[in-house]
Amino acid sequence: MNQKPGENPAERDDARDHARDRESDLDGRAEKELPVEAEAEEELQAEAAVEAETVAEAEVDTEAEWWQEPGMPWNKKPGKADYWCLGWLGFIGVFGMAMIPLRAWLLGLDPPIMLALTGSRLGAASTGALAAVGEAPGWIWYLLIGSLVAIKFDWVYWWAGKLWGRGMLDVNAQQSARTARNIDRAERWTQKLGWFGIFLAYLPIPLPIALVVFIMSGATGMKLRTFMVLNFIAKTVWNLGYFALGYAIGEPVVNVLEQYQKVAGWVAIGLVVVIMASVFYKQSKNPAPK
Repeated sequence: MNQKPGENPAERDDARDHARDRESDLDGRAEKELPVEAEAEEELQAEAAVEAETVAEAEVDTEAEWWQEPGMPWNKKPGKADYWCLGWLGFIGVFGMAMIPLRAWLLGLDPPIMLALTGSRLGAASTGALAAVGEAPGWIWYLLIGSLVAIKFDWVYWWAGKLWGRGMLDVNAQQSARTARNIDRAERWTQKLGWFGIFLAYLPIPLPIALVVFIMSGATGMKLRTFMVLNFIAKTVWNLGYFALGYAIGEPVVNVLEQYQKVAGWVAIGLVVVIMASVFYKQSKNPAPK
C-alpha cells in the first residue's frame, strides 16, 4: 500500500491508544472527585443547619427571659429582694388610691385626726386654723405622729434605689415625654443639692422631687437610718409651715371646714366612683393578653 510521507501506521495506533488511556484516566479521576465534592457539600450543609438551630435556640432563650423586657427596673435576673420590693411598690399604689376618699372624709370628720393618720398638708393647715380658735388642744402630738405616718413607706423607694439604681426612674420616665423631662429636671436638682434635697422633696410643685430624691438616696449609698431621720425632720418642718399658715388665717378656714363637714361624705363617695371608673377605663383600654 502507498503511505503518505511522514505517516506510520504503528505510530498512529499508539497515539490513538494513548489518547484513549488518557481519556479513561480523566473519567476515572472525575468519578473519584465527584463523591468527595458531594461529601464536602453535605458537611457544609450540616454545619449550616446546626448553626441555624443554635441561633434559633438562642432566640427562644432570649424571648423566654421576661425580666429583660422593657418596663422592668432591674438590669439582672431578679431575686427574692427584687420581688418583695416590687410587691411593696404595687401595694403603695393601691393604698394611695384607697386613701384618697378616706382623706376627704377625715377632713370633714376631724382635721387633727386626719393629720395624725395621714400627715397631709391639708390636715396640718386645717389643724392650725382650729388651734387659732382654741379647738385643737395637743396639736403638736398630732403633727409629730402625722410626720411619722407620712413617711411610713418612703423606705421602699430608698430600697428600690439601692437595689436597682435609677431603674425605677427609667420605668416612670417611659410614661410620657413630659414625665421624662420632669424626672430629668428633678434629678439635676438632686445632684446639686445632695442630702439637703430631702428638705425640698415636699415642695408643692409639679415635679416628682420626692420620688427622685428618695430613690437616689438609696442609689447613692445613703444609710437607711440617716435617710429616715432626715426625712422625718423635713416632713415635720414642712407640716409646721402649713400649720402656721392655717393658724395665721384662722377663723375663715374654720368656717369653710364647717361647711365642708356637711358634704364630706358625698365628696368621699364621689371620689370612690371616680377612682373605680378610672380603673375600669384603663383596663378596657389595655386588655390583658390572652
